[in-house]
Amino acid sequence: MAKKQKKKPIPSAVVMVIISAVAAALLWKGLPDQPDSSQEQSSSPFDDKEIPENYIPIYKEAEQAYGVSWEVLAAVHRVETIFSTMDELESPAGAIGHTQFMPCSFVGWSYDGCGGKGDVDISEEDLTDTDVIEANGGYGVDADGSGEADPYNIEDAVFSTANYLAANGGADGELRKALHQYNQADWYVEEVLSYAEKYEKHHNAVTTTAE
Repeated sequence: MAKKQKKKPIPSAVVMVIISAVAAALLWKGLPDQPDSSQEQSSSPFDDKEIPENYIPIYKEAEQAYGVSWEVLAAVHRVETIFSTMDELESPAGAIGHTQFMPCSFVGWSYDGCGGKGDVDISEEDLTDTDVIEANGGYGVDADGSGEADPYNIEDAVFSTANYLAANGGADGELRKALHQYNQADWYVEEVLSYAEKYEKHHNAVTTTAE
């Protein structure tokens, strides 16, 4: 009878390679899919060149008043709240209204208690009071002549955004700087400029039920 040969042990290095490969395969399978930007974009009620027609006159009036192009104002509105179609016009960061102002930027940073990111709790009475806004150097504007500057009023919001951008160089060749001041994120600036460029080349005015 032939003598049984002992099996040679598998080298430890080979074992480690096999274990690593199996672990990597299991980890890859268990990872959630990365978000598809095209799917996210398709969830918007507007395509890249559509603008609600009822907002365009407001953008253009604000351009006449402050010198910031109406396409840029439309782009800010698009990026901030998808033309006011967000369920609530308030962000987790504390920004409010159609064009997402931080309360302290709207009413003025010298307002009592303003600091940090500017997401302090300000009474509606003070937030919309044009005298309070003027006294504190805010950017809120009463565009519709109601006697109040209201970030939840579309005309006031758009004019206030134009006022802010113009005051920070947006009407004097420093648009990128002004946009970064408005929202201090590089991706935000690039996205607004991208939409503005598309609107300048061609835009489709569409009917919408949004107010």
